[in-house]
Amino acid sequence: MQVTVYNCRPFDEKELFTEYAKELGMELVLCADAPDLENVSLSKGSRCVNVITSKVDANLIRAFRDNGVEYITTRTIGYDHIDVEAAKECGIKVGNAPYGPGGVADYTVMLILMSIRRMGAILGRTALQDYTLAGLNGRELRDLTVGVIGTGRIGATVVRSLSGFGCRILTYDLYEKEEVKQYAEYVPLAQIWKEADVITLHTPLTQENHHLIGADTIAQMKDGVVIVNTARGALIDSDAFIEAIENGKIGAAGLDVVENEFGLYYYDHKSDILKNRELAMFRSFPNVIVSHHMAFYTKNYVETVVKDSLMSCKLYMEGKENPWEVG
Repeated sequence: MQVTVYNCRPFDEKELFTEYAKELGMELVLCADAPDLENVSLSKGSRCVNVITSKVDANLIRAFRDNGVEYITTRTIGYDHIDVEAAKECGIKVGNAPYGPGGVADYTVMLILMSIRRMGAILGRTALQDYTLAGLNGRELRDLTVGVIGTGRIGATVVRSLSGFGCRILTYDLYEKEEVKQYAEYVPLAQIWKEADVITLHTPLTQENHHLIGADTIAQMKDGVVIVNTARGALIDSDAFIEAIENGKIGAAGLDVVENEFGLYYYDHKSDILKNRELAMFRSFPNVIVSHHMAFYTKNYVETVVKDSLMSCKLYMEGKENPWEVG
């Protein structure tokens, strides 16, 4: 029972993978790099491969199929980085590894607070020993209306956390939850665009919501609106977003994800010229906080996704019911 694990981080995942594989009676082929056509040969002999947020396109999936791979699991909740249709055509099943919502929810609230209190600019000045106050006047969360788009496990947790600050909370989701209604009001998206001082995104990326925040929706928002994104970068049209920051329509932002981040995050690029102008622009703004897709990254997350992703492979190979299989 062999599994090939890609993107295996040596400093926090390797030991856990080794420990859990021994418990489950599995053999592992561990690779620190993302899967590609050069290292796909490592999957020979494995019915399952295990990845993280690396691009798994149709060409790579066909190569996996040719090596005998039947199941691809990702150590993430989202699986939009995997070409699920190509996998289906190749007869390959796909699974994910949901983890507790607390880490991303906490990080979201942190980015909201940092954005409305101008923490990016404050830290920049402090690093230069500039202790002046002009331009650093922030706002209090209790005085604001927050729009939460998506009330799945993470979005619902964000709503509960925000309720303690006394702010007004508007939410939107195709599927409403009674427990969310204790703290927030479900409204149409148009109302969130119009009334929210802060908007935070918690939806999966689909064809329907690609560039959910773009020129048209930004035009409907309040002047000085704050946008937080800990979901997927392509929910935001980067060009329209940058223009709105430059003209002041967007007053601040906290971005844990950006468009076209594949191949950038989780690698050391300090001596490289990056081919992502949008990221460079975002980083240049004092009112935009950018982190490298790590809102999920907690001790609880690592332990959960390593163990569950291996258990998912085991259940698949044993032909048993698999709660992590998504397609």
